This record gives sequence, C-alpha cells and structure tokens, in this order.
Amino acid sequence: MPHKNVLLIVVDQWRADCVPHLGTLHLRTPNLDRLCRQGVTFRNHVTTTVPCGPARASLHTGLYLMNHRQVQNWVPLDARHTTLPRALRRLGVDPALIGYTTTTPDPRTTSRNDPRFSHLGDMMDGWRPVGAFEPGHEGYFGWLAQQGYPLPANRDDIWLPHGLDALPGATALPARIPAELSDSAFFTDRALTYLKGRDGKPFFLHLGYYRPHPPFVASAPYHAMYRPEDMVAPVRADSVATEAEQHPLLAYYLRNSRQGSFFQRGQGLVAAMDEAELRQMRATYYGMMSEVDDCIGRVFAYLDETDQWKDTLVIFTSDHGEQLGDHHLLGKIGYFDESFRIPLVIVDPNATETRGSIVDAFTESVDIMPTLLDFLGGRAPRACDGHSLMPFLAGTTPAGWRDALHYEFDFRNVFPNDQEGELGLAMDDCTLSVLQDAAFKYVHFTALPALLFDLRADPQQFHNLADDPNYAAVVRDYAQRALSWRMRHADRTLTHFRATPTGLEERGPTGEHA
Repeated sequence: MPHKNVLLIVVDQWRADCVPHLGTLHLRTPNLDRLCRQGVTFRNHVTTTVPCGPARASLHTGLYLMNHRQVQNWVPLDARHTTLPRALRRLGVDPALIGYTTTTPDPRTTSRNDPRFSHLGDMMDGWRPVGAFEPGHEGYFGWLAQQGYPLPANRDDIWLPHGLDALPGATALPARIPAELSDSAFFTDRALTYLKGRDGKPFFLHLGYYRPHPPFVASAPYHAMYRPEDMVAPVRADSVATEAEQHPLLAYYLRNSRQGSFFQRGQGLVAAMDEAELRQMRATYYGMMSEVDDCIGRVFAYLDETDQWKDTLVIFTSDHGEQLGDHHLLGKIGYFDESFRIPLVIVDPNATETRGSIVDAFTESVDIMPTLLDFLGGRAPRACDGHSLMPFLAGTTPAGWRDALHYEFDFRNVFPNDQEGELGLAMDDCTLSVLQDAAFKYVHFTALPALLFDLRADPQQFHNLADDPNYAAVVRDYAQRALSWRMRHADRTLTHFRATPTGLEERGPTGEHA
C-alpha cells in the first residue's frame, strides 16, 4: 500500500455554526482555519443520530440508527456489523484510537460478568487504544496523578470553578485544573507520544477530544478569551411556556432538563437560565473550542516538522452538536438543527484544485467510513448507508447524490428520566425520524404528532405547520419521501447474493454480475 496517513479528529459536541470559515463571528481557531484553507468544508453536514454512543456507532459503521440499532449510550452494538476499525484491518491498517467510542459490547459475545457492562461505554472492538479516556476517565485521571496533580476525592471536581466560594452554573471563573493538565492537553500528549513512537511509519489515528462537551468550564486563560456581551443571543421563544406549546416531547425536556448535566454540581432547570447566563456559557464554550484548536495545532506542527503533513488525509468533525440555550435547551436532544448539524472539513493532500472550497451538498456522518476506505483503496461494505465524499474533494458531485438530510433520535428512558411514563409511550415507540431539505423539515414520530417547518419562512423552526390544511399536501409528500428513504435503506447485507444452479452469485449495486 502507498504511504498514506490518516488523522481523524473527532471532537465532542461542536456545533456546525462554530466554524469561522463559514462566517462565525469572534471565534478564534487558527488551526481549524488552516484546515478550511487547505481542504474542503461541508456546509450542510449532520450526524445521523444523537447522543454520543449512537452517533459514534453511525460514524464508525456507516449505518443509520435504524440499521445499527445502538439506540442509546448504554445499548449494545450488534457484533455482526462491519465497523471502521475492522474494515481497516482487512486492508492491512492498524488503526489507533485516542479518546473513546462509547460502545457497549454485544452481550452474545461475552457474559453478563463482563465489566464493560458496568459503565456508560467502552472501546469499539478493532481499535488499538493508545490514549483511552473510558471507562470513567481513568486514563486521564491516572495521567494527572502521574504528573503529580493532587486529585480530589471526587475526581470530577477538577472541573469546578476555581475558588472556594464559586457557585455552580455558568461562570466567568476558570476551572480548577490548569490548561497544561486539562483533558485536551492529555489527548494531545497521547497523540504526540503515539506519532513519535511511529517514527515516520504510516499511521491511522483517531484523535478524539472531550471538549467542548460539558461541564461548561474552561481552564485559564481560555475562560476569559471571549466576552459574554459579544456572544450571539440564544434563539428561543419569549417564554418557556410558549416554547413548550410546539410539541409534547419538547415540553417534556423543558420540564425535566437539569443544569447538573452541564455544570459540575449545577442546580435548577436548564429552562430557568436567563440570557446573561447563557451568554456567559457561550463565551466559555468558545474558550473550550479555542483550547482544542491550540492543542490540534501542536499535532499539526509535529506533522509539519517531520514532513508528514503532505502525506496525511485530515478529517475534522464532531459526534453531534449542542443546543447551547437555543429553544431553552442544552445538550443534544430532540429534533432541532443545533443538536444534529456538525462541522466537517477534509484535507486531501492530493486534492489541490479544491482547496478552500465550500460544498453545499447534503452530507451525513455515515459518509465518513466509506470516504476513509475509498482513500485507502478499500470499498465500503454493501450494507453501508453512506457514500464516499472523495468525488467532492476532486471538485465533482456524484450522480444521484441525496436530495435531503436524514437523521433519527430514540428517546426511550435513560436513567433517571421517565419520558416513557410522562408521554404515555412504550419503549419502542420513543422514536423520531427527520427528512430535511432546503425548503421544509418534516419530523415523523412513531406515536406522537408530526412536525413540519417551512425553512424559508421560519428557519429557526418555531411554527409547526403539520396540522395546517394548507400544508396537507406537503406533509403527505414528505411523509412518502421519508417512508421511501427508510425502505430503500433497509438492511441489505446479503440481498445482493442469490443461489443459482451453478452456485452462489453476487450482483453489483446496479444489478450487474460482480
């Protein structure tokens, strides 16, 4: 195989509208800017599901949620699926991973005594962990102890604001952990250790970062890099009550989402946060992004120094987005764009003609796996729902490219919440599916009312038109398109094989004999 390197950077909870190359005001990310100048930026890119575990399962299998079925963080991933690391090993690539995949193993491949069933998620089989964060952030906390940092009894308290009198919640104070010992610094240290150990040999490195994932507190000097008054105000209805009128699921989250999920020792409801608090939180969020950017800059500098940059495909993306106070919400939940739209920038060292360009075509996280395999000379599995983005890097749009974005969310009970009980739904009825193009966004629920938004008149998605008789034909058309999409992408792992009098026959994607 030719000398080809891959650096797959997967950050956590980075919104798509936080990319300066696409017009974000105030955000300082010189290294992300470099990627955008030297590569291709995809303007309309989404994760096909949230939260972390399901999103990463889609990224690493190329499958929609309806096919891989890791519907929540704690739910196992079926061992039968071809994952990215397994596909890479078939190509002779030894894929290394720094960070996490939030994967629970298939219980049929082990026993109930397996310790991996006792925590949120573990490593997806096939990766070579060279800087593990899970389970329980133990790799990071062990690194801190090795550096001589005195860990508190509750180790997560390193993310409390500095100062004994600091109150939990949005804060202008720095985190107690210094920047040189932050989790972003840990991931960067592991990356440089791995790359220096390779000593110039080809590499495939998944470089994960925990930030800008909560808790929303930044180490100095990043805590003070941005001013709250410079932040864009949250997009939300005038009142929580007005917001809640849109849909029962939204009303449930507004009643139940708590600040403790986003701030160490946080108190109260997310919906109770005022604009000043949200602006401060956004300033902190930007600071966390700038810290990650500085960290990846150290990795880029090493690749420059060792003359490996010219042989390296670099992908920058996130697992999912963040509501950031929009629609009175935090986190990655529901059906709003803020949770699903994510950045994607790809730098192909051989694609010089498209440097600095922006692609407006609809792209999805399931496209990452086939793109990487294509770059390395492999082929995506027949079951894969995504498609290679390599043609876009060469300046062409593949024939028959998708005409809409598709994403899903499974909102069954996740301890200690009780959305099933409050909404009166069975576990397997807690699902929604979105079809969204430039004109409309249609949200179909298994057992709750549908939603329809006119994106040209209502880009912020405040006004549901699903029950408006004037839009009945639109609802019908989009529901039919959504059903056709689901039927077209039903599992097809073996559907191209057939038995014949002369033995097993395999057909290609357009019906030709393979």
